[in-house]
Amino acid sequence: MSRYASDRKAIEALVRPTEVHRDIYIDQDVFELEMKHLFANTWVFVGHDSQTPNKGDYFTTEIGTQPVIMVRHSDNEIYVLHNRCPHKGTKIAIDRSGNTGKFFRCPYHAWSFKTDGCLLAIPLRKGYKDTGLEESESVRGMAPVGAVKNYRGFVFARLNADGPDFETFFGDSLSSIDNMVDRSPEGRLEVAGPPLRYMHRCNWKMLVENQTDTCHPMVAHESSAGTAIQLWEAMDKPEGTKKPMAMEVIAPFMSPYEFFENMGIRTWPNGHGHTGVHHSIHSDYSAIPGYYEQMVEAYGEERAQAILGENRHNTVYFPNIMIKGPIQQLRLFKPVAANRTLVESYIYRLVGAPDMLLERTAMYNRLINAPTSMVGHDDLEMYERAQEGLHSDGLEWVNVQRLYTPGEDFDEIAVENGTTERQMRNQFHAWSKYMTMTMEGDAR
Repeated sequence: MSRYASDRKAIEALVRPTEVHRDIYIDQDVFELEMKHLFANTWVFVGHDSQTPNKGDYFTTEIGTQPVIMVRHSDNEIYVLHNRCPHKGTKIAIDRSGNTGKFFRCPYHAWSFKTDGCLLAIPLRKGYKDTGLEESESVRGMAPVGAVKNYRGFVFARLNADGPDFETFFGDSLSSIDNMVDRSPEGRLEVAGPPLRYMHRCNWKMLVENQTDTCHPMVAHESSAGTAIQLWEAMDKPEGTKKPMAMEVIAPFMSPYEFFENMGIRTWPNGHGHTGVHHSIHSDYSAIPGYYEQMVEAYGEERAQAILGENRHNTVYFPNIMIKGPIQQLRLFKPVAANRTLVESYIYRLVGAPDMLLERTAMYNRLINAPTSMVGHDDLEMYERAQEGLHSDGLEWVNVQRLYTPGEDFDEIAVENGTTERQMRNQFHAWSKYMTMTMEGDAR
């Protein structure tokens, strides 16, 4: 039996105000409890509705380690179903995406289901006469997840039927999604191609924490971004030569500590937060010809300036996604095991905006997040070193104390120095809250 089982007190003891126990990262028992409780009690990103634009279109993914299908039903609504036949448990869909028509058909015994999951037909159904089939859970068809919300195209789901409602869970943090969508003159986004997928040999929470860790870029990325800057500056080029798009993207990673201190970090309840309150590494990109004029025509000058003037860096939506509004990107950190995380990096097209914006977004994704990235390997090495180092018996606790203030209230919105680790503490406060929400008391 797990040393933690479903023991509320044992789990709560893993999180202190300024440090967390290493088992949160390295213990497989803790990981299994995260899949059972944390990923079941929170609202988890599933996909974007542009991935299923037509009736019958589906997209397969996971919530935690639970396989699910996002599908557009005949009523044009998005449903999220457990990817499992209620007969023998066979996965219904194994392709990443496709169109199933008006129903799903199990490849094992041909049970079929409407695209909302309801049982449609069973071959030789007479064989179940007088067996009590109508009282079994199998007759209800493919099980839907507990709750689904399509927010401006972004589809989230909660596995458990009971829990916090969507608006309560996210609150004002949804303003980051609003800003990303509003950057389209038509107020719509579309996923642009498949994601870049990249396996990391580390715990998923290390990647989530790193999204608001502003004390590492100028250190960890010196070998990549720093080298790129040196090469650019050493080039023999005419005076006044404009920086190429790639340099505009990569150079800000080497900004000094003062830049990141002054940018600010905002935290919201339930583990959400973002860097770049006042400015960010995305603030000084070159203007794209014609784009501002399109935005003014769509929103009016005052509103257009407000949308484009908001240049948040990384917004973390707890538990496991990050979005970049100014660069139209979403990173999904998919837990595989205590020491394995699959990262999927999506980019979005601003519908109605110039194509050059998508070109910059795609370039950023390739330079920073691809398996062939110049920058991403810097982070990957740090994650894997940490995953290995945490097995050392020299110390058992991980420090998240930077700019800590005793009595921090994570139920309140706060804006602080851009190098604070408050957002990491905020995430672990939420981790403890949602891990124990459906646990009983001390089981020992």
